[in-house]
Amino acid sequence: MADDQEKTEEPTDKKIADARKEGNVPKSQDTSGVITLFVAILAVLMLFPFITKHMLLLSHYYFSLVGTPLDKLFMLDIAIVTFREVLLMVLPLAIAVAIAGVVAALAQFGFLFTTKAIMPDLKKIDPIKGTKNLFSIKKLIEGVKITFKSHTTLFVGFIFFFIFIKELPTVALFNLPDQLEWIKDKMIVISLVMLLVIFIFALIDIVIVRKQYFNSLKMSKQEIKDEMKNMEGDPFIKSKIKQKQMEISRQRMMAEVPNADVVITNPTHYAVAIRYDKENHHSPIVIAKGMDKMAQQIKKTARENKVHIIQNPPLARSLYADVELNKPIPEALFSAVAEVLAYVYKMNRK
Repeated sequence: MADDQEKTEEPTDKKIADARKEGNVPKSQDTSGVITLFVAILAVLMLFPFITKHMLLLSHYYFSLVGTPLDKLFMLDIAIVTFREVLLMVLPLAIAVAIAGVVAALAQFGFLFTTKAIMPDLKKIDPIKGTKNLFSIKKLIEGVKITFKSHTTLFVGFIFFFIFIKELPTVALFNLPDQLEWIKDKMIVISLVMLLVIFIFALIDIVIVRKQYFNSLKMSKQEIKDEMKNMEGDPFIKSKIKQKQMEISRQRMMAEVPNADVVITNPTHYAVAIRYDKENHHSPIVIAKGMDKMAQQIKKTARENKVHIIQNPPLARSLYADVELNKPIPEALFSAVAEVLAYVYKMNRK
């Protein structure tokens, strides 16, 4: 009994689906961060000429103000121009980063819309529980991980920054456009190096997060049994099971049509496939039957496999109505079926 309560089984599809409805999905913050950072760097590189242009315009504007007396209207004009130029430089980057955040989420767990994660819950504001969570071992481990990853990334970036900073005395002699170009080149190198470090951490993190997520959803054998019982009582699940069973039954039935001796048709509404195997059965059996669309499929399969198709409306209707699949035909229909089989055997020279 104790074994049934141990959570050793992999979570079922229903358990995972229920967790998604609750907003519980495997999300790696490091993966989201690296995707967002990559898009941000790419956006900066693409927008660098645009940003440079507005930085130069803003610097020329400030230089043009030298010696101009200041008053309230003039200060307001400076604020408006500054806000406008900064907004033009920052807004495209902000939009790109926002889109990257959405893409990062979709890449990890697909589209998910649920309101349960934002519903008010008094347990979330419980000070005692909040204090326990604040000083838990899990929080401590997370803090150590974040500290280690951030310090490692910054350390690698600082090494390259320290190498580049030695070039500053020479760069100070450049004109402003060349200085900005130098800054751009060094930013690219430092960003790519730091991004590589973050990417390695992200790969490790996403593996750990997904493993922890599925481990947290593991079920006991008893939970799986209970879930199956509940699902069997669900009308929707019942209909799905019945639909699947009918589909499998149709597939098996259609697979038997090529083995038929003859297909007897209405000719449009009914089709019944008959086989007579005297070694295993004393009388012919119905191996496939269908009406309307299914009848057309049976006839199509029969033609493809060169099975004789005989039109006999009364016999086709009687066989369809009175004989179950894989059951021998009743004595009342022996004579009619025997005539059809005799005709087919004559055609086949048996």
